[in-house]
Amino acid sequence: MSESRAAARLSVDIGGTFTDIVIEANGHRTTAKILTTPAAPEEGVICGIEAALAEAGLAANSLSLVLHGTTLATNAILERKGAKTAFITTQGFRDVLEIGYESRYDQYDIMIEKPAPLVPRKLRLPVAERVDLTGRVLKPLDEDMVEALLPVIQAEEIESVAIGYMHAYANPDHERRTRDFLMARLPEVSFSISSEVCPEIREYERFTTTSANAYVRPLMASYLARLRDRLGTMGVICPVLLMTSGGGLTTLENAMRFPIRLVESGPAGGAILATRVAEEMELEKVISFDMGGTTAKICLISDYRPQSAREFEVDRASRFTKGSGLPLRIPVIEMVEIGAGGGSIARLDSLGRITIGPDSAGASPGPAAYGQGGVRPTITDADVVLGKIDPASFAGGNVPLFPNKSEAAIMQDVGTPLGVSDVLTAAYGITEMVDETMSNAARVHSVEQGKVANEYSLIAFGGAAPLHAGRLAEKLGIDRIVVPTDAGVGSAVGFLKAPIAYEVVRSRNMRLAAFNPAIVNSLMQEMRVEALAVIRAAEPKADVVERRVAFMRYVGQGHEIMIELPNGDFSDNDRDTVQVAFDAEYKRHFRRTLPNAETEVLTWALSLSVAPPSPARLGVAPAASVATPSGHRNVFGSKEGEMRAVPFYCRMDLAPGVAFDGPGIIVEDQTSTYVPHGFLARIAANGYIMIERNRDSA
Repeated sequence: MSESRAAARLSVDIGGTFTDIVIEANGHRTTAKILTTPAAPEEGVICGIEAALAEAGLAANSLSLVLHGTTLATNAILERKGAKTAFITTQGFRDVLEIGYESRYDQYDIMIEKPAPLVPRKLRLPVAERVDLTGRVLKPLDEDMVEALLPVIQAEEIESVAIGYMHAYANPDHERRTRDFLMARLPEVSFSISSEVCPEIREYERFTTTSANAYVRPLMASYLARLRDRLGTMGVICPVLLMTSGGGLTTLENAMRFPIRLVESGPAGGAILATRVAEEMELEKVISFDMGGTTAKICLISDYRPQSAREFEVDRASRFTKGSGLPLRIPVIEMVEIGAGGGSIARLDSLGRITIGPDSAGASPGPAAYGQGGVRPTITDADVVLGKIDPASFAGGNVPLFPNKSEAAIMQDVGTPLGVSDVLTAAYGITEMVDETMSNAARVHSVEQGKVANEYSLIAFGGAAPLHAGRLAEKLGIDRIVVPTDAGVGSAVGFLKAPIAYEVVRSRNMRLAAFNPAIVNSLMQEMRVEALAVIRAAEPKADVVERRVAFMRYVGQGHEIMIELPNGDFSDNDRDTVQVAFDAEYKRHFRRTLPNAETEVLTWALSLSVAPPSPARLGVAPAASVATPSGHRNVFGSKEGEMRAVPFYCRMDLAPGVAFDGPGIIVEDQTSTYVPHGFLARIAANGYIMIERNRDSA
């Protein structure tokens, strides 16, 4: 491998509106942002890669690694554009997907709506079999019933099959035999089994996760195969790794088997970027704010670790209400996501109030300003009308904008229905409403986690976030904003900073009083072999970091808490070590323990990762000199109620140490940063924009 090839890495992030490309080679970074091609996503990816390689002066075969994240799996579920799927399950349990938790996320709403299962009832096919929670066979698999499913699957033209039997996590034999029998006779059909996709207790989550994996697998496998072939045709010969929802990187082959792990891959890249920025700037408490073309994502990061979760909901009937969506049991970076991206559509609701999203104009037709046939007003249109976006330099000049079309769309759907004759007032109403929605989401998310938002710094990235971060900071009482380099393609940059990592989870119930180190050691070794196979496929020789956890509870409780476990082989003496760790964590959560109650482990997890190098820590340096503006632009002032001249600065012309007082705009190819009145902006030693509340001018 040549030195130039070893130094060249490329990342791709497919969003609902834009596809972002980043190349890092020999200490230099090249970026590209192009409109996503929804009908054939690989076309946009290849065009973007070719443009970025040409600008960087590199050949395709000089790349040492390609990293990729995408929202395609999520969009397929939301838009119900996945494969026609059947679900084979234990006789008597075909309606688990419909029954769910037997609870109502809003008990007072008699017209409550729940998301429809991905598999309709007629395609949920029962088979006689049963094992118990220890894996003991209670009823053998009825192979005649399995064979009888063949004509049903063929007649219904099923493209993908999910198999989920009761307690298959404890004994996967029946699932494997069913899959192998059907696969031998239906080689063109895709198969997913719960003991591989989600080998954990709680059948509803396990069944929905397996069904979702089956639902998106043909689509994702086909796309990833086409992308792999197109990359090979253009001369890319390096490994291709995929970003997972949990913040790690996995192989393309593993992603094709378990595409459900990619549902939040793009936002996860953004959280990884924010974590690395927090480390560099020595900020222990940060809020990651990622606002792209379709959605805005907010994540809390404390002590340089983003909050994580074991479950994620998609397709919520009530967007902000837990329990109203389909639960996916996968490792995920925990964040709140709202339909407030640059392309989110503004309208009036039934009460005559401005409301935003969750639907988006996307890449086609896009906001009205794009001039591609869009006639609905979006957040981007409002920012254009208010002067925060320069029509001549948007997306590096690759996407021309038409402010007159933005004005017409805003007046048609918002201004005139409200009885407002001034388009500036109507546009400001749109931006103020979306800023309030996002700040409220951040405030509520912080409170739910027991945090106080104004104690945090804000790290803003994505094409639209730097434009709106200042107003969020004002509303949340936040004193510091950081806008990293190449913020407009932040998630793609985050991919380049993500570790190669993989997590394996297994449910195996064990009371601590009956702790069996031999069983635990065998289980851990089995999980380590599986995780290491994924790591070594991507990085054959690197040292790996191992982390083990157990999900424990008192016997009889409904849910568990996560306990860190020591590495190495377990012995009888570790029973007390685990108990002490459980007591400490339980007391941290609930301020007490139950001294006479018995404890148990429900689920074990092991993760392996290649540790990324520690970033150089710069801290926060003072401003050294006053920046010279490149010119002035008319921007709407909320206090003045009219347009006023505001200085703008080209980011590439701002040297480390220069500073200026707001209001002002810093422009770059992929985004623009608005610095409001009362804040001081300065450039850190690494080129990051630091925006801090100026107490003297507040």
